Formats: sequence, C-alpha cells, structure tokens
Amino acid sequence: MFQPRYIKHSHLLIRHAEKLIRYRRDLLNQATIAEIGRQLEKVRAATKARDQRAAHEESERLDALLNAHTPPHRDAVWRENVEVILVAVVVAVGIRSYFIQPFKIPTGSMQPTLNGIIGHPMRTPPPNIVKRVIDFVWLGRNYINVVSGAENRVIEIRERKVLFFFTFTSIICDHQTFNVYVPRANLLSDFRFDPRRVYHRGEVMARGAVDTGDQVFVDKFSYNFVHPHRGDVFVFRTNGIFGIREDPEAGAPFYIKRLTGTPGDELRIDSPKLYVNAELPKSYGIRRVMAMKRAYRGYSQGPEKIEISSGVFVPGLSTPEATVVVPPRSYFAMGDNSYNSYDSRYWGPVPEANLVGRGLFVYWPFGYHWGFIR
Repeated sequence: MFQPRYIKHSHLLIRHAEKLIRYRRDLLNQATIAEIGRQLEKVRAATKARDQRAAHEESERLDALLNAHTPPHRDAVWRENVEVILVAVVVAVGIRSYFIQPFKIPTGSMQPTLNGIIGHPMRTPPPNIVKRVIDFVWLGRNYINVVSGAENRVIEIRERKVLFFFTFTSIICDHQTFNVYVPRANLLSDFRFDPRRVYHRGEVMARGAVDTGDQVFVDKFSYNFVHPHRGDVFVFRTNGIFGIREDPEAGAPFYIKRLTGTPGDELRIDSPKLYVNAELPKSYGIRRVMAMKRAYRGYSQGPEKIEISSGVFVPGLSTPEATVVVPPRSYFAMGDNSYNSYDSRYWGPVPEANLVGRGLFVYWPFGYHWGFIR
C-alpha cells in the first residue's frame, strides 16, 4: 500500500498481459507472443529500476500492444452489465439461502414484540400525500379509501400475493372492482367489511390505515453450529405439522414464535406465568411477557387435548396442574400475544427439521421496533 502509484499500475498491467498470453495462446501467433513478452520485460526492467518516466512510457506501449491484439467484444458494455447483474443475483440468492433471509410478520401473534398486519378503521378520508409517504416509510402504514361509485353488490373477494411480500385484495362488484393493499382477513375483521350487503353510491365500503407488518431478517446460519436457546424468537416451516393448513399456491406457511421449550423440558402454565421444569424461565423475552407490562398479557392456557396426527391426541395445557414434556429433537413454540396465538399449545411441538433460523433484526419500518429482536 506504500508503493508509488506508477509501480502499482505497472504490476497490474504485467499481470493482465500474462493472463492474456495464457488465455489466448492458442489464438495468437508466436511472433505476437514474443513481441508481447519483450515489451513485458521492458516494463519489468523500468519498474525494477524505479524509473518513473520509463515505466510510464513502456507501460503505455504495452497497453497499446495488448489493445491491438485484443479488440473489444461486440456489445462489451451490455455484456459487462449483464455479468454484474447475474453475479449480484447469485450472491443475493446465496446469502438468502444460507445466511440471511427476509421475512414479513403476517399476524399479531407476537405483538407487541413484533407487529403483524393491523387495520385501523377511520371515519375521515386519508391524509395528504406528504403525510402518507412519511407514514409509509416510518411506520409501514398504508391507507385505503374504498367508496362505492354505484349501487354495488359484492360478487367476490379475491386475495393475491405479489413478490411473496405484498398482499392485495380485489373487491369484485357487479359494477366496479376495487384493489386494496390489505389481506382479505384484515379487510373483513378490522374494517368490518360485509360482503353480503349492497353498497349505495357514495357509501364508504372500507376506509382507514393498514400497518403492513414488521419486516425482519432471519439468521439462518447460527443454528448450524449452536442449538436453539429457550427465549429465541425463531422462524420455522409448518409442513408436516398436523392441524396447520397449507396454502394451495404458496405451500406450507412459515411461522414466527418464541421458543419456550427445548427437548426434554416440562412445561406448565399457571396464567400469567409459564413454568419450565418447575421454575420460571430466566429468558428476558419470556419474563417480559409474564410481567404483563406495555401491552403484554402473560401466558394463557391451551386446550385440554392436542391432536398431533389424525386421531392421535395428547394432553394439553388446559389447567395450572397440566404439564407437557417436549419430545426429543423438537421445540415448543408460543406467541408473545398468547391470547391470540395459534401455536404449540394447539398443534404440538415443532420438529427440529422444520427450523429455519432465529429472528435477528427488524429492518423496516423504522418505528420503535426497528433494531435487534429480543
């Protein structure tokens, strides 16, 4: 790094010339190879002698000689750009497959630790475009304003995903079709949209704000070397778990929950407390839920029995005395929003083979959840 610039340039040019001879030896005649070799020696000699002027002149001659025998490829600029894009895509796919994967929180089962998609009905129209842009960037908030322009009877409500992350719902009426950036379930529940009625001209069908859910990075690398820890927020596949329905198009959904039980742990829930091996866990995340502060409500009990396969039931966590032991190579998953979470209390433990990784970082939106996940 302390060498003069002209010496660095000469060394790079020498390496380039040597590579060219190796790559094109079968295409260049012996006279050309010998000519390039002689010029190479002149550049080496000038560089070794620390003669800046001579090194510059001989390097210029070598560069002109190389250009004369290696004409640029046709559409070289386009080819280079395509190569750069392809390399970037390969690197991104490799990172996503083995190291870091983006994941969108779909539901409210981890609130208030992580927000899913939440609808906020409003009576007033959406704000101006400047506030809407700021709210979208900072809060991940989108606004919908569906007003009937005729006597509309709802024919169909159709949901579709765009690029795996963005969920749109089409409200298909007999006279109009509306496309809104909100899942079908939130449209029906949060905005109390009634698909059975007729909406009159000028009537508001759905109006309000939609928080589109936290976007997180999932660490897929560390679980290859360390076992999951109690208290981790982790992502897992649900294929093969009895009781969880697969999407016909997207397949088995991914869930994100808090890991509350490792293999061999005995769990018991005496609301709002969760006991693991007859003790209160020391994990910060679990203790925060049990503390019942800042919108946390503690842990609730589950059903009396859990159906883990067709016709096979095991006891559940329905009373303060009931216990469940986590099987080998399995993990117990529970949502921080225990009273509104469909988790291992209902469909049993998560097989080790289903683990994807640990929830690492909320990268968007930039509200109070932004940062490392605890």
